[in-house]
Amino acid sequence: MNDIANEVSKKGFIKHIGGIEFKKISENNFEFQSKVQNFNLNSAGISHGGYIAAILDNGMGSGAHKVINEGKRCVTISLDIKFIGGSKEGDVLIGKVTITKKTKTLVFVSANLFQAENVIATASGIWKII
Repeated sequence: MNDIANEVSKKGFIKHIGGIEFKKISENNFEFQSKVQNFNLNSAGISHGGYIAAILDNGMGSGAHKVINEGKRCVTISLDIKFIGGSKEGDVLIGKVTITKKTKTLVFVSANLFQAENVIATASGIWKII
């Protein structure tokens, strides 16, 4: 993969779909990437929607976790995804994550997922600080 990684997530569920690489861009902006593999495809030969949802959830959740206080965790309480385009095996998908608001108990996050300059999906969600 490209040199985007400050961290590589290959723990838990995400390792079973190929993992993601994640890095901080600024205080409220992050990027992640994942390379589409054969087992990420649906029967039409394009990225499965579940794979897209999983990498968005993981990448956006990683961003949410980075803006909360040390020692605390957060969990997804809502995730709204708009599937816009497709990708194929070998494509590198890049997610651009923005923390839009943070309160004492919630983190609001938006993201766009790209393959090159093509938008694959957009998402917004809310993470609960626990």
